[in-house]
Amino acid sequence: MKILKVQALRGPNIWSVQRKKLIQMRLDLEEMEQFPTNKIAGFRERIEAMFPTMIEHRCSEGCRGGFFSRIERGTWMGHVIEHIALEIQTLSGMETGFGRTRETKTPGIYNVVFSYIEESVGIFAAESAVAIAEALIAGTEYDVEADIQRMRIIRERVRLGPSTGSIVDEAVARDIPWIRLGTNSLVQLGYGVNQMRFQATITCKTSNIAVDIACNKEETKRMLNLASIPVASGDICVDEEDLEQTIRKINYPIVIKPLDGNHGKGASINVKNWEDAVAGLAHAKNYSRRVIVEKFITGYDFRVLVIDNKLVAAAKREPAHVKGDGTHTIQQLIEQTNLDPRRGYGHENVLTQIDVDRDTTDLLEKLGYTLETVPTKDEVVYLKSTANLSTGGTSIDVTDMMHPENIFLCERISRVIGLDICGIDIMAQNLTEPLRENGGCILEVNAAPGFRMHLAPSEGLPRNVAAPVIDMLYPPGKPSRIPIIAVTGTNGKTTTTRLLAHIVKNNGFRVGFTTSDGIYIQNHMMEKGDTTGPISAEYILKDPTVEFAVLETARGGILRSGLGFSRCDIGIITNIQEDHLGINDIHTLEDLSRVKSVVVRSVKKDGWAILNAEDPYCLKIADELSCKVAYFSLNEDTPIVKRLAREGKIVAVYENGYITIKKGEWKIRIEKATHVPLTMGGKARFMIANVLAASLASYLYGFKTDDISLSLQTFIPSAAQTPGRMNIFDFKKFKVLIDFAHNPAGYRAVEDYLSSVEATKKIGIIAGVGDRRDEDIRECATIAARMFDHIIIRQEKHLRGRTEEEIIGLIMEGIQAANRPVTHEIINKEVEAVKHAISTAQDGAFITALSDVITNAIDIVQEYLDKENEE
Repeated sequence: MKILKVQALRGPNIWSVQRKKLIQMRLDLEEMEQFPTNKIAGFRERIEAMFPTMIEHRCSEGCRGGFFSRIERGTWMGHVIEHIALEIQTLSGMETGFGRTRETKTPGIYNVVFSYIEESVGIFAAESAVAIAEALIAGTEYDVEADIQRMRIIRERVRLGPSTGSIVDEAVARDIPWIRLGTNSLVQLGYGVNQMRFQATITCKTSNIAVDIACNKEETKRMLNLASIPVASGDICVDEEDLEQTIRKINYPIVIKPLDGNHGKGASINVKNWEDAVAGLAHAKNYSRRVIVEKFITGYDFRVLVIDNKLVAAAKREPAHVKGDGTHTIQQLIEQTNLDPRRGYGHENVLTQIDVDRDTTDLLEKLGYTLETVPTKDEVVYLKSTANLSTGGTSIDVTDMMHPENIFLCERISRVIGLDICGIDIMAQNLTEPLRENGGCILEVNAAPGFRMHLAPSEGLPRNVAAPVIDMLYPPGKPSRIPIIAVTGTNGKTTTTRLLAHIVKNNGFRVGFTTSDGIYIQNHMMEKGDTTGPISAEYILKDPTVEFAVLETARGGILRSGLGFSRCDIGIITNIQEDHLGINDIHTLEDLSRVKSVVVRSVKKDGWAILNAEDPYCLKIADELSCKVAYFSLNEDTPIVKRLAREGKIVAVYENGYITIKKGEWKIRIEKATHVPLTMGGKARFMIANVLAASLASYLYGFKTDDISLSLQTFIPSAAQTPGRMNIFDFKKFKVLIDFAHNPAGYRAVEDYLSSVEATKKIGIIAGVGDRRDEDIRECATIAARMFDHIIIRQEKHLRGRTEEEIIGLIMEGIQAANRPVTHEIINKEVEAVKHAISTAQDGAFITALSDVITNAIDIVQEYLDKENEE
């Protein structure tokens, strides 16, 4: 078997709009296409022995053991690989269960689709599943456990940490969208102007000064002391002389830790003699030039979490340790402790496995122990100097046991330091008594405190400490999203998008929009190029100035990685016509409509899908939508439009020369089409269709009809405003039109417009696109032969695997099929073809350049026009 391609889908996609995170693997079964599982001797037994837990895979049978039944009866290897990929992810601690396997139009080649938790792990799972299947087919040994451990390692490297992950999970539960900004823990919640950012537990509301204070243990201690908050006595040391003076003042035992340290790194606790003190000083100076030396306070280590100046959780922490039984060595006791199912690799479980490191051996050495020592019964042997959960420590929730005075004290500390999310380390015998009575004190105040000990304590009640973070960032009434209108279809997407952006901008919003020629914010081009995919959509949604997004959404991006947004307010399908067929398993208009429908299937339930009532594929899509549906049509008298009107549907129609919204039998006229520059005086019917779609979307969003009308009248088509969309250049003796038409539907739209144009001679400059079907290239040429008197064929770009001669040959076949006297010539280079047409144009001629490289043609024509104006 051979993997042809593996891609990660990250948004709503053709397989599912709810399950956004999917791996799609294109797999060639090769000779295995002839061998379903029931023809492979012993396969059922081998896979069941390797993965006994697959008994839970119900598959299409809908019962326990359903998948094994399918294997017994016979199923193809793509389906088996789908289930293996899901199972190995689950076994590695990432439980997931959605999958689909479908054969493509090419026999033996399948799309294997399955869900993932972490993208990198999902891609690895695809490759691993194929290798495992091949081993099962051959009956050879395979180390599945090694792959599972590798997946765990990948997950720990790429996953969000437990604190960040908990905040994201809480946001998702509240329907707040999120975007990971890079590969670390920097996350954006919400879209556009309503976004909030955080990294770990530092938020965009966290004071930079407060973080600096918390990171400076000396300054923190001084401020707390001035606020009458109990702190451990001690001083800052830089050398042994300072150390000696400080010890003389506070006496042993002491704690030595780096002034700028965190997570317990470089700390030495309960130091009782000069030799250990000197060693502790040297160890701390590996992390910070200045070292803090404090009196060691006996008691228990507590962590209190305060968010938005309110106490939300408290935990008692214990460093990693083992309890002796008088029989086993320390090493054996560690191994036994790590067998606890609550302990896992990294952050995968409530507790982390205990690893032996230098800190462990140093602590044992102080006790005169080694890993081979057998502790006495019930003797507690500490293996780490700090109580961090990431090093195997444990936590016990004590939130409900805190004395009110201690709650007041901790909330006051958060205000004194100024942190919105504040972790306070306390050493005391307990928190049930005021610290001033039991001799407890504040050890540290931490910016970016970890949440794990509170989210999943080893004992006590778990606390949802992420909830108050979201409450702080998004208090009741604060929106997290911005309005999104998504536009898709075969033709008219860019014009509709630009017109909508113009209407939105005129209604007072700062609009961001994507098109096939660039990314724009308030009409300022930010990036040039075809920007109709999910990365470009995300660009807009990440911009903190954008209040409203209008996103052109093309098929390529949907197929490549899904939509760049989780849902939209309004989705538009302009039409579904022959284009890009035969590429990426999209062979028919039914296939294409399935891709385009992703946009309208992602519309929120109380949002609107806007569909072309004259397009049969759009009408079929309407039946499967759960949102509200409205339509547009150039003809109000068709049976379909009349039926929709009887049903009380909202339909935008072109009637009696007006752009009109129909609600049942009621009509709301927005503007006369001849007053809308985009319609070319009402002659460009396909432009009227675009105006209908944009006007309807604007009306349904809630804009006033007067405001829509004004925007329609002020949207002037030009090379700057709508590049490549019916751009007409008026020379003194002739005219030049440049349009992006590149498929039969686009050519027919231009033909319709030219039928109303008076000209002494109509000249067309055309080309074929190599990745289109033969019949599409021929049909475009046939239409060209119907609408032009003379055709210039040029072919220098977008060959896409074909030769110039092959494409030109297809064009010639199409011209001949028109059976109409039309002259033609071949000028390969577009620049030369346009120059030739202009330089030889007769009085009253109308030149039409149907170009796939718009900027080139526009620049050439504009250059000639500028020269003419200078003369």
